[in-house]
Amino acid sequence: MGDKDGFDARLNAARTRNGLQRPPKAKVGDAPKNPWGFGMRAGVEVVSALVVGVAIGYGLDRWLGTWPWLFLVMFVVGSAAGVLNVYRLFRPGQRDR
Repeated sequence: MGDKDGFDARLNAARTRNGLQRPPKAKVGDAPKNPWGFGMRAGVEVVSALVVGVAIGYGLDRWLGTWPWLFLVMFVVGSAAGVLNVYRLFRPGQRDR
């Protein structure tokens, strides 16, 4: 491990010297910093959860021949999942473990 630590230090020094230091990567689950980022992420969270729920319900209904009941149930479940995701996004001061 000693060689890797030395290499990382030399690489960081060379990047700093040449102005190529990269900003730290955002972690998965980090909330966006600007309002447009929050709005876009909230919209994507709701729409994607809804689309997945509708697709699963539609597929199950076609497979099982129960139209429209599973479609409607999964529409509600997808909607609830989207709202829950947005709630988690905007919940102040809380971090998921």
